[in-house]
Amino acid sequence: MATRHQARRAVVGLLYAYDLGNDGIEKFSEEILESDKIRNKQREFSLRLFNGTVENLEKIDEEIRKHLESWDYEDVGKVEKAILRLGTYEIVIEGTERPIIINEAVELAKELADEKSPQFINGVLDAVGKPAKSSEE
Repeated sequence: MATRHQARRAVVGLLYAYDLGNDGIEKFSEEILESDKIRNKQREFSLRLFNGTVENLEKIDEEIRKHLESWDYEDVGKVEKAILRLGTYEIVIEGTERPIIINEAVELAKELADEKSPQFINGVLDAVGKPAKSSEE
């Protein structure tokens, strides 16, 4: 049986394909999950994450943009963007504990992205969902 980590990795792949302009990926998500041996509860979990992320993409991207500091969102790599979108969805929309999601996202970045990505993703997701600091602090 697939783990939640494997399910999240499959969701990152789906989000990556979606970001490449493959809008029809939703129609094939079941088959893709099956080929990755993501079944039963983990399939339901994966589909909830993927569909929820796509449905809330505008809100998610806005939240990520707020925390990029010196980065232009358009310059963020597609794999990193998929990981950030999934992590932001889980923190902001699902309300999953930030440390759990940051750890998962960093592990996904180590597996799927370049060597600087884990630190970048850690920094952005650490700020996601936190109240903005006022200028008086």
